[in-house]
Amino acid sequence: MSGDGEDTARWFDDAAGPVVRPYAMTRGRTRSLTEEKLDLIAVVIADTLKSRSVADQTLSPEHLDIVELSRETPQSVAELAAELDLPVGVVRVLIGDLLHAALVRVSRPVPPAELPDEWILREVINGLRAL
Repeated sequence: MSGDGEDTARWFDDAAGPVVRPYAMTRGRTRSLTEEKLDLIAVVIADTLKSRSVADQTLSPEHLDIVELSRETPQSVAELAAELDLPVGVVRVLIGDLLHAALVRVSRPVPPAELPDEWILREVINGLRAL
């Protein structure tokens, strides 16, 4: 409260809403249980058979949200972080937990250096046409 009797906008206890620190969601971990590197463009895909029984396991609501979102449509790590409004580091740790539990799998795009050269593709097409 200000000295002239006006209320200032402050949040106290319940008025602040649910506040959970990112380290609480990951239990203080900054790295996932798996050693896999999760790039921002890595695509997360829920295992449809195993993810149906997810509710029976002791997973956090954020874990369940990731499984649900990636079951409907494969999502990149960046998209999941944006959709859940969580830091990317937290989402990486949570995805690592789900990978460890075999509830999701991760697909990575092929790096441009590993893609075939356009010249090779044209030669293959010309060879197929010659048949």
